[in-house]
Amino acid sequence: MSPLAVDVAVVHALDEDLGRAGDVTSVATIPRGTPGRAWIVARRAGVIAGLPFAEAAFRKLAPDIEITSHIRDGAKVDAKAAVMMISGDARAMLSAERVALNFVGHLSGIATATAAFVQRIAHTKARICCTRKTTPGLRALQKYAVRCGGGFNHRFGLDDAMLIKDNHSAVACGIRAVLERAKASAGHLVKIEIEVENLDQLEEVLETGIADAVTLDNMDTAAMRKAVAMVAGHLMIEASGGITLETCAAIAETGVDYLSSGAITHSAPNLDVGLDTEI
Repeated sequence: MSPLAVDVAVVHALDEDLGRAGDVTSVATIPRGTPGRAWIVARRAGVIAGLPFAEAAFRKLAPDIEITSHIRDGAKVDAKAAVMMISGDARAMLSAERVALNFVGHLSGIATATAAFVQRIAHTKARICCTRKTTPGLRALQKYAVRCGGGFNHRFGLDDAMLIKDNHSAVACGIRAVLERAKASAGHLVKIEIEVENLDQLEEVLETGIADAVTLDNMDTAAMRKAVAMVAGHLMIEASGGITLETCAAIAETGVDYLSSGAITHSAPNLDVGLDTEI
């Protein structure tokens, strides 16, 4: 992650939490200058992501605070593993606690979910990638967590590449027409991908010779195998639509290049992390 992106996200989160009056509880109960020490601990096993955000949260409130990370983002940890030690101003530590843990818990949950998919298809050439099904305002962070889990990023936004969906094709009066319009408009570095729902549509895509990649949307594995044979390496092939941990291996074994999953960002459970203090 860009340090600027980390800074923006952390400042926004702290401002949301501290509000107009700051941490009234810590100010009232912890004398100024009280030293403390704490550890961020993974309560459950998983893949860690978000430590730079946690560190930035503590440092925003106490620039001189001492922080030691025992691991880096992307590392697998066992339950009860200490991942970061924080030492310094106790007030600042407690004021930043929830923001730091929210970042680490949420992003580690995504990294852990992604890693589970990656492990299931490790015996194939296929890669797991995310989608634009992200929480508004958190896309860059969530896509960073996908990378920490061993996955790959799809488009960051509508301006990254052309992805022609079924609705585009319908409004533009068919596959050939929509591809020709896309090609006429695309810059020399812009890739064109098109979604198809059956093999007849795929055949039409191949006949145009325009697309760089094709998405097989909600096809069964038998159809996917036929599609891979038809493409014969001329296009990158992405499988999408309701891909789960239970189905991803069979899909990857068809020979597709990518499996796109919205679930790894929009449905990943939070990884339980906590702050154990020693005041």
